[in-house]
Amino acid sequence: MSIGGRPLLVVDTPSMLFRAFYALPDSIKGSDGRPVNALLGTANLILREIEVHSPRAVVLCFGPDAASYRTELYPAYHAEREAAMPDDLSPQFAAARGFFEAFGWTVATSDSLEADDLLGTYANREAEAGGRALLMTGDRDMYQCAGERVTVLYVKTGGGKGAEEVGPAEVRERYGIDPELVPDFIALRGDPSDGLPGAKGVGPKTAADLLREHGSLEAILDNAIRVPRPKLRAALLDARDDLLAFKDIATLRDAGVEPPADRETDWAGAAAAAREFGMNRLAERLEANAG
Repeated sequence: MSIGGRPLLVVDTPSMLFRAFYALPDSIKGSDGRPVNALLGTANLILREIEVHSPRAVVLCFGPDAASYRTELYPAYHAEREAAMPDDLSPQFAAARGFFEAFGWTVATSDSLEADDLLGTYANREAEAGGRALLMTGDRDMYQCAGERVTVLYVKTGGGKGAEEVGPAEVRERYGIDPELVPDFIALRGDPSDGLPGAKGVGPKTAADLLREHGSLEAILDNAIRVPRPKLRAALLDARDDLLAFKDIATLRDAGVEPPADRETDWAGAAAAAREFGMNRLAERLEANAG
């Protein structure tokens, strides 16, 4: 294992599959006549980052959409998300493990923790071992992981120019706070995509101002009675328990995983898998790399 050299690339696979599914037409079909747009798009997204960053290994993470520990804290978490996966996407999720393992990439799954918990743990372990990690995701919650040895590769919806590299400076520029305060920021501002309302009337600027002044959500709430603005004071005092739950929801859990061994992409295996799924143009590119 050559930790300290090339980075580890860790992928929020559900996020990539959903983005690819909606970005590419379902007329992209495999040899069995069923859509393969999500698999093809995700493969292309990852391959582009491999070309740019030459990672020592690639880990694809999977987990439930809404972990029970989060819904127990706040039942409305993810409640407004579409309950059923699109019919043409479900088979591609089922095929993803075998397809991507043929590329020589590690697939990591959890039944109880979400994919972002796995991503965060891999990043922490890699950094603790003296290495560098790249977290490929479409979820800004992962900005909390940005650090000296961890870069978030943020993939925008419909983006065609590759991932945006987000480090601590970019987090501070975007949110006005340090990465470790992102869960506090989410709790205060809210996150509509996760069904978290935040504190009533608190937007990103007010959330950042409060955090810069007090240093944490807990300190803000402990001093809320002294806030001079009546509506803000009431919003903080009335929602104290919910805001603490929102922070807990936004804070990543340790998934207990360890850094994987170095593993190069298996270009020949990937090409064979692409052919099997009817992705002939991709297969030709992969065969060229194998050659």
